[in-house]
Amino acid sequence: MMFRGRYVAVMAAGAFLLLWLFCLPSDLFEKVPCSTVVTDRHGELLGARVADDGQWRFPLCDTLPEKFVRALIEFEDRTFYDHPGVSLRALVRATMQNLRCRRVVSGGSTLTMQVIRLSRRKPRTLWQKAVEIFMATRLEFRYSKEDILRLYASYAPFGGNVVGIDAAMWRYLGSDGSDLSWAEAATLAVLQNAPSSIHPAKNRASLLAKRNRLLTRLKACGAIAEEDYALAVEEPLIGEPHPMPRHAPHLVEWYDRTAHGRRTATAVDLSLQRRVEEVADRWCRELRLVGARDLAAVVVEVESGRVVAYCGNSDIGFGREGKWVDIARAPRSSGSILKPLLYAAALQGGTILPHTLLPDIPMDFGGFAPKNFDGTYAGAISADEALAQSLNVPNVHLLKEFGVMHFAEMLQQAGFASLTRPADEYGLSLVLGGAEVTLLDVVRCYAKAAACYADTTRYADFPFRDRVALYRTFDAMREVNRPDRMDWRRAVSVQNIAWKTGTSYGSRDAWAVGLTPKYVVGVWVGNADGSGVPDLTGARAAGPVLFDLFNLLPRAGWFAPPIETDGVGMTVCRRSGHLAGRYCTDTLRMLVPTKALQSRACPYCCEVALSLDGERRIADRSEPTRMECRFVLPPAMEHYYKPRHPEYASLPPCKRTSNAMPRESMHFLYPTDGSVVSLPRRIDGMSGRLVCRVAHTDPSTELFWHLDGAYLGSTHDVHHLPIGLSCGYHTLAVVDRDGNGVSAGIVVK
Repeated sequence: MMFRGRYVAVMAAGAFLLLWLFCLPSDLFEKVPCSTVVTDRHGELLGARVADDGQWRFPLCDTLPEKFVRALIEFEDRTFYDHPGVSLRALVRATMQNLRCRRVVSGGSTLTMQVIRLSRRKPRTLWQKAVEIFMATRLEFRYSKEDILRLYASYAPFGGNVVGIDAAMWRYLGSDGSDLSWAEAATLAVLQNAPSSIHPAKNRASLLAKRNRLLTRLKACGAIAEEDYALAVEEPLIGEPHPMPRHAPHLVEWYDRTAHGRRTATAVDLSLQRRVEEVADRWCRELRLVGARDLAAVVVEVESGRVVAYCGNSDIGFGREGKWVDIARAPRSSGSILKPLLYAAALQGGTILPHTLLPDIPMDFGGFAPKNFDGTYAGAISADEALAQSLNVPNVHLLKEFGVMHFAEMLQQAGFASLTRPADEYGLSLVLGGAEVTLLDVVRCYAKAAACYADTTRYADFPFRDRVALYRTFDAMREVNRPDRMDWRRAVSVQNIAWKTGTSYGSRDAWAVGLTPKYVVGVWVGNADGSGVPDLTGARAAGPVLFDLFNLLPRAGWFAPPIETDGVGMTVCRRSGHLAGRYCTDTLRMLVPTKALQSRACPYCCEVALSLDGERRIADRSEPTRMECRFVLPPAMEHYYKPRHPEYASLPPCKRTSNAMPRESMHFLYPTDGSVVSLPRRIDGMSGRLVCRVAHTDPSTELFWHLDGAYLGSTHDVHHLPIGLSCGYHTLAVVDRDGNGVSAGIVVK
């Protein structure tokens, strides 16, 4: 019997020990919902969202204000650092007090026991008190005293819907408590003792008396000096709750969806964020006068690649529908904002060189007929100037040469997650706004490009990596005319900024993105509902905001030029920008991307045979000739190029025989071969006429026009001819008096 009794005792002790060891869950407050808390890079609060149960309850705090800890222990549990979770002295004292008063006036609970009670949320009975004692001793073995204090301070109620010291400091003090006064610390320490009956909005006199009694005790135990005590008791009591900070509200909302109920430390700099919000708000108020109600801005640090300022929509203060639309993450038509990336890709791939001439003439790509913003054409323009001037026609031609599918794949690889459709659905309009991108993706992409220029080992999968191509791209972007009309080349105080604007079809989106070696800034202006704004452009609306934001940032130098090992030195034709050919007489040496070796040689410099007086071209050897190297553009390009370039010399007329092989002498300006055209209706309901135009190297010659084999008439000097056309396919043909001809097949719908 004695053995059995010992066995039972050992089993009971073992069961008790196992119960004690496993009585605590792995996470005491696992099921307690917390607020979403978002801080800046220094731990400053950007904003928070209330927990799912309607309480302001921040996630477990990392540190506690020293003054609050001292006040809390003095008020709640003086022997906290000495007991094992339970204070027998406190329990005996509480029992005696309750018996004398014949009611519960004291619980005798330690801070450790209160942590257990807060986690279990059970009715306060003698049995539950016993359970709390049992679990409190186990809690002391699992956590340090500092951890127990953090648990208590994080989940103790502080009145109303405020739970935890972090939330309490923001709600009652409007700060993180880093400079907590003794009076504030004492107030918070007594506030959590009976938050339902005494708090800043209720029984303030009792709260004040309770605070001052605690201050007296702190002075008595030597925690507060006499002079500090005198100042503390005179300090006014905290007042009405403060609203939570509302910086970067759209970013906070994003983390509330993606990191709900957690604390997130961002790279945002609160000081910069405040100034960015002020600039955005000021510009938003001004732009509202012209009908643009929304503005978004993002600033990314190049070295870290992280967002340091985020304004999803500056219109939040106007209280209208749409203010919570996070424009920075909303896909919008890109306008011309992707043109620099096409230029960089084409340079990197060897499709062009920095100054390669691109055609800038009327074109029709199977019904898609791009036009420049100002409606004019340059005939031929260098690729870097086409980028700086944001000309549509040359860039569409460049995209056709480079390949839509290849460019779309590079954009997707660069991080444009909104490009989800097949490349052929975007077509050549991809570089003019045919795709939707987000401001955040745009800024991050340009930041990666700047980072890759500084260190090519960064972002191994980033497609725009050639240092020579990137430098030429940034340099071309630096030539864009600034809205402040400041010339960075002459004014030492003006910061060098590579920038680009964009405007979507229908004036719905105005973009601007700019970069330096340290920062990239992006701005979007428009209306969240997609409605257009008359005369809205990226240069006039978003550009000025961009430069105001750059004025908030530390100045940066310019990118160091690439070195010889970054590319290959090649001889380039000054006139055409192509690799120099055998007939190029005006050349220069230039560092170009390695793949530029695949680029074509100059197609415009050629050798021509002229009469001895230079007045005529000789197409055969019928008379003495002299050979001359000339820069010659095709007729359509020459037509628009020559008026802008007085130095350009057209070839003289050609003396031709029947055996001669004439150079191409004319070209359709409109419509081009393969065009799809629509004829407008006149007021009387009849179809309008199509005005066809041809460029000839000798404008004074006579041209003979034919439609589907039928003769229409002739033109002199100005070769424009209005033609009435029916729906369907037609062939236009033009022949000059020397028998040279050109034709174009078009579709009228």
